Amino acid sequence: MRPTLQTDRLLIRTWTEADADDALAIYGSADVAHWLSPAMEQVRDTTTMRAILRAWIEAQRSLIVPSGHWAVVRREDGKVIGGLMIRLLPPYDEDLEISWQLSPDAWGHGYATEASRVLIRWAFDEGKVDELFAVARPHNTRAIATAGRLGMEWVGETDKYYDLDLQVYRVRATELKDG
Repeated sequence: MRPTLQTDRLLIRTWTEADADDALAIYGSADVAHWLSPAMEQVRDTTTMRAILRAWIEAQRSLIVPSGHWAVVRREDGKVIGGLMIRLLPPYDEDLEISWQLSPDAWGHGYATEASRVLIRWAFDEGKVDELFAVARPHNTRAIATAGRLGMEWVGETDKYYDLDLQVYRVRATELKDG
């Protein structure tokens, strides 16, 4: 079981199947799916989204902390506005990636930075990791800007992850900006 984390505006919690409609607004958006790495097809319907959530929930039980999938919930209205993930980067050796996805109607409010910052802090404190990576497609200016706001350092460009040309960013526990 992963803890629920919170900020003044957000809750970061595990996904439930009841989140399928809100999750579809995220992963069903062409504007979001276009940037995902690894490449993920745009989710077309609630039934498929519910099956994806079910798979994430089931996988969560066997993942080693700090790996996992989380929903980002806006506290003022209880709406799921995004998702966060920490997972091993291929070739699945030891580098952990954090990724964030938000519904387009939640863009521009600082939610990705706020949610990612609290999850990164938790990963460093509870997951006992020293660094996390983020990868972004070269023209994904929103993800690149979020990495910068998190204090992540650009460490290069590669095609070794997900068979995509990606910009790679890293944050170490000693370098995380708290706000």
